Amino acid sequence: MTATGEAEQRRDPAAERRRRMGAIGRARLRRLPFVRRSLQRLRWLLGHSIFSSLTRRIVFLNLVALIVLVSGILYLNQFRAGLIDARVESLLTQGEIIAGAIASSATVETNSITLDPERLLELQAGDTLQPGSDASESLDFPINPERVAPLLRRLISPTRTRARLYDRDANLILDSRHLYSRGQILRYDLPPLADEEVGVVEGALGWVQHLFQRSDLPIYAETPGGSGTTYPEVMNALTGGPATVVRVTDKGELIVSVAVPIQRFRAVLGVLLLSTQGGDIDKIVQAERMAIVRVFAVAALVTIVLSILLASTIATPLRRLSAAAIRVKRGVKSREEIPDFGDRADEVGNLATALRDMTNALYKRMDAIESFAADVSHELKNPLTSLRSAVETLPLARNEDSKARLLAVIEHDVRRLDRLITDISDASRLDAELAREVTDRVDLAGLLESVVDGARAHTKEGWDTDIRLDVEPAAPTLGAKPHRVAGHDLRLSQVFTNLIDNARSFVPMTGGRIRVTLGRKGSRVVVTVTDNGPGIQAENIQRIFERFYTDRPSAEAFGQNSGLGLSISRQIVEAHGGTLEAENIVDPEAPGGLAGARFTVSLPAE
Repeated sequence: MTATGEAEQRRDPAAERRRRMGAIGRARLRRLPFVRRSLQRLRWLLGHSIFSSLTRRIVFLNLVALIVLVSGILYLNQFRAGLIDARVESLLTQGEIIAGAIASSATVETNSITLDPERLLELQAGDTLQPGSDASESLDFPINPERVAPLLRRLISPTRTRARLYDRDANLILDSRHLYSRGQILRYDLPPLADEEVGVVEGALGWVQHLFQRSDLPIYAETPGGSGTTYPEVMNALTGGPATVVRVTDKGELIVSVAVPIQRFRAVLGVLLLSTQGGDIDKIVQAERMAIVRVFAVAALVTIVLSILLASTIATPLRRLSAAAIRVKRGVKSREEIPDFGDRADEVGNLATALRDMTNALYKRMDAIESFAADVSHELKNPLTSLRSAVETLPLARNEDSKARLLAVIEHDVRRLDRLITDISDASRLDAELAREVTDRVDLAGLLESVVDGARAHTKEGWDTDIRLDVEPAAPTLGAKPHRVAGHDLRLSQVFTNLIDNARSFVPMTGGRIRVTLGRKGSRVVVTVTDNGPGIQAENIQRIFERFYTDRPSAEAFGQNSGLGLSISRQIVEAHGGTLEAENIVDPEAPGGLAGARFTVSLPAE
């Protein structure tokens, strides 16, 4: 065995022991209640609050709005243009001062006097030739580089401005880059290496700078040989006026150039060209942009925190409502409660209230369905029991009379079952039909007239019942049809037919009276059906609207009514936004103190 193998064997037990101890320590750490709860809370926060869909949308939209605002500030602010204008004004002032100093340092290089022979011939006897403006204009004032260089160096040194002097032929005389005093250290920036890689941050900053760079500016380039003919501002200044040009280098740095003519006695001796260093203005703008970016970072952090808080106030209640809705869906036997956020005066509170109302209505509907099923089974069981008993007894009948009575019972029970099934089917389909049918304008005056005429035509033989319709006059301001409502004419006809049939079953055979009254009370159309029957027992006034409840007169044969007529009528009226109520007509002189019953239907007028 080699030494390396022995060393590995010696190291393996220690490494294994360290790994085992580390695993035990991590397991113990996870078993700590505080650490476990903290990890669970952090996992819940990251999974439900920060990275939830609603939170991401809120944060994203807020950040997009903030980014657009900052981008507009960075792109549309006038700070950069103001810096350029201020720099141009500063260079113009500086150039005029330096040009004046240079012009005053120019000297006459010749002592000769130039005479015009033609003017000498024009002189008369005794006249003399006076020096005038022409003589001064003929004098030559060249710029002496040896005298101007020290002056230019002293004026330019405190600034970072580059100065160049051109003569009247646009030839370069002096360049401040080549002027230096004794002991001055010269510094030149070397070009970057060709294979130098640009970092991510530098690349991002360069991309942003290129994004906001103006593309309408000319490119700055050094002229070979120092000729000023390629600079438009120099050529314009040779005509006697200052000129400015803003250029951009190939790196995107701004350079402002100002050309000022050097004049003496209205003669242009040359041009002074002042230029800023590349990047001076860009550094100031970059500093301002970095300040805006720092403000953006703080604003973005605040926006993210506020967005998360806002999302938590919205997402958490919605999540609880969603979980409660799922529990309601799955809880077939249990009754789940929807969280109550009714104290919140916003859409979440409205949603919670609506869900609670919907859930309560669902539970009530389930209870009603269960009760309806129980009532139906009970009501169907009675005639079926009677029918079964008659069918089983029929073979045992000994004479024809007994068979005839049993057959009559069977026929009666079959009709009763048919009536029950028809009414039950009508009651079960009522909600769906009312929801599907389109409402229309219904004139209750014409509708009640048709219903009353039909009731008169179907009066039972031997019955003397007076059925009358009274329409109360309405105010002229209510229009030609003040008793018009929005609803279903067939269903409303069914309501009033049921009420008239119910009243007719209680009035006496002779002298029975049924009054149908139509009137208008405010924004409601009111229809009352009044009879002179025995009235309703006080404890049963509300029970008569329950399904399958019957309290028929003693003279009426058993099983002639299913007990669903008034229940269906109230259901139809409530579906139209109205009410159906019953009351007794009190008369102390009448038998039992009651002179009849009154049913009142109130519907909203259109």
